[in-house]
Amino acid sequence: QVQLVESGGGLVQAGGSLRLSCAASGRILSINVMGWYRQAPGKQRELVATITSGGSTSYADSVKGRFTISRDNAKNTVYLQMNSLKPEDTAVYYCNAQIQIDRGSFANYWGQGTQVTVSS
Repeated sequence: QVQLVESGGGLVQAGGSLRLSCAASGRILSINVMGWYRQAPGKQRELVATITSGGSTSYADSVKGRFTISRDNAKNTVYLQMNSLKPEDTAVYYCNAQIQIDRGSFANYWGQGTQVTVSS
């Protein structure tokens, strides 16, 4: 069984920073793309950033230049450094990973979510 455990959320003032972490554990053969999504109250879940196993990254336009995604493949961990936070960044942030647990195909796994609240 595979688990994704997130940490690092919290309450911060506008302009501040937070760093989210997400560690994957279990019977993992390999991990392809890892990413962060977020869901604000009353809104659909949206993509924030992704990173491939080779380190290629992509970002939503709303966070470009403020957020940085990175990963440690040896630790099966993905990070999201969030700077210059705005009240509109307030949401539950979810970690996602494409994980291969045996010689089969990759499957999508999600973390439980961590709350990020930015006060004005």
